[in-house]
Amino acid sequence: MATGRKLKSKKSAAKRFFVSGTGKVRYHKTNKRHLMTGKSSKRTRSLKTGSLLKGQADNIRAVLG
Repeated sequence: MATGRKLKSKKSAAKRFFVSGTGKVRYHKTNKRHLMTGKSSKRTRSLKTGSLLKGQADNIRAVLG
């Protein structure tokens, strides 16, 4: 029975994932918070964002609302 309410998004997923302009589900990689002086520039560039595979992205997109 429809109650006219909106579905809530899972806040834990909303804090971790975001949808890019092209529709990909992206996330911020770990190990980029502190102790950055010991990491090479190449490594820090590769730690920017990652994208999920299609099956995983479909699951995350469903809980994002």
